[in-house]
Amino acid sequence: MSQVVQRVGMLGGTFDPIHLGHLRSAVELHEALSLDRLHMIPAQQPPLRDQPLVSAQQRLALLQAGIGDTPGLVADDRELQRAGPSYSADTLAELRGEYGEQARLVMAIGFDAFLRLAQWHQPARLFEYAHLVVIDRPGYSDPLPASLRELVAHRAVDSVETLMQRPCGGYLSLQLPSLMAISATYIRKRLEAGKSVRYLVPPAVEQAITHHGLYRQCE
Repeated sequence: MSQVVQRVGMLGGTFDPIHLGHLRSAVELHEALSLDRLHMIPAQQPPLRDQPLVSAQQRLALLQAGIGDTPGLVADDRELQRAGPSYSADTLAELRGEYGEQARLVMAIGFDAFLRLAQWHQPARLFEYAHLVVIDRPGYSDPLPASLRELVAHRAVDSVETLMQRPCGGYLSLQLPSLMAISATYIRKRLEAGKSVRYLVPPAVEQAITHHGLYRQCE
């Protein structure tokens, strides 16, 4: 009897704060790729971004509140246990070690982050451990930089079925149904101004932000 090969995804980010756009994308990604599990991994210190406004543990708590009991989504704190910058290749190496050589491992990123992929730490190493799935974002249609085209062109596939024939090494551009254009920056600005974020974040996240006074403008 043939062994069932697991399909596992990684969706990293600052989640500063987690919002319904992140979560809806995670659910749709889980469905589109038929994943057994999607690890949502907050970054301790994103190498190419400013330090988040609230602590890593607070962002993790908001992520856990946002996910709640959603099947297949996991709030994963492994990058918060490391000192220094959070490199995705290191995280994928850990996940590959846990799930084994044959598991189909996928790292998903948005198109805006994808455009900067060639600037990442050891970007070619990502493909040694995982496939790359790029989620199309509303309003982003920039041409790919030459260095990025060189990195991914020979890896491109045109379907989930083709991608999942191998454990790693492929690249797929994926359009999700909802395309919720919600921005964490916009949410932070509203919170700083004392404005409502209802229906932008899950109720449990809104309650936690209010209870702990997060993202308020310092007096």
